This record gives sequence, C-alpha cells and structure tokens, in this order.
Amino acid sequence: MPVTDAVVESAKYPVGRFKAGPAGTAEQRQAWVETIAAAPAEFARLVAGLTDAQKATPYRDGGWTIAQVVHHVADSHLNAYARCRWALTETDFTVKPYKQALWAEFADATSLDVTPSLDMLRGLHQRWVTFLRAMSPAQWDTKLMHPENGPMTLDSLIQLYAWHSKHHAAHVRNAKQQHGWQ
Repeated sequence: MPVTDAVVESAKYPVGRFKAGPAGTAEQRQAWVETIAAAPAEFARLVAGLTDAQKATPYRDGGWTIAQVVHHVADSHLNAYARCRWALTETDFTVKPYKQALWAEFADATSLDVTPSLDMLRGLHQRWVTFLRAMSPAQWDTKLMHPENGPMTLDSLIQLYAWHSKHHAAHVRNAKQQHGWQ
C-alpha cells in the first residue's frame, strides 16, 4: 500500500491537528483540566509491561521512540506548567520556546527507563492541576505571547496541553495496536 500524505498526517496527528477553540466555559475548562489530570495514569498504563525493545520502537516511521514520547511529554508539560505560572506573574509574558527535537536526543530523553518521566508527570500534574483548579475566571483570560503560535490566553494554552496529552497517548496506543502489543 503506498504511503499517502493522508496516511502520514494520520500517523503524525492521530487526534487531528491542534486548533484552539473560543474561550471555554467553566465546564469545558474542567474537562481540559481533567484530561491533564488523567494523563500521567494514562501514560503509565500505556507503557506498562512493554519491553525495552518495544519502548525503543518508533511510534511511526521517522518518529520518536515510545520512550522518547513519554520523556517528551514530561519535558513539554514541565514547560507548560512554568508558562502558566509566568503568565500570571509577569506582565506581557512571552514564552521561551525550546528545540524539542534536540531535547529528545539528550541521554535522559533516549533512556528506555521511562520511570523517572512517569514519576515526574505524576508530581508535576498534581501540582499543575491544583494550580489550574484554583484559577479565577478572569485568570483564564490572561494573555501571553507564543513566538511559534502567536497570541494566546491561558485558556487556549490549556486547550493545547489537553490536546497534547491525547495526541501523544494516541501515538503510543497506535504503535501498540500496529505491532499487536495489546
């Protein structure tokens, strides 16, 4: 079967590309926060029982290994948590982007032992979710500038990271299905 652009797009973006919606309602925000709250357990469940060889397998041709995906989520969400706090404590906050592909090549991000990143996600998400649940309605409208994504609010940032959690969980889930590792 020839590889089409649609097949590549589907493998790269199994839950679709991120597109921020309008400002969320209290119920939508709660759902996004719950998605973030559930992410550490979901990643732990997805990688439970995988061998080192399985964790060393790319989730798609040309993609990161399953272990790198887990490490990336920890790196990315650490940055997201800090960005939320900076947005609420600094005037005209501009996100400091980072070179994700290069971060994924460091020794700690290529390690097949994903336990430290799963542990990090558990503690990080516990703090982040506590922080998010305590935000006032007005704080969700706090503006920030993302050099790659343009102007954002904390509302749209949390939409992004709820999507990000689902996006990378789908990468691992799809790799397991593709290889029959259920």
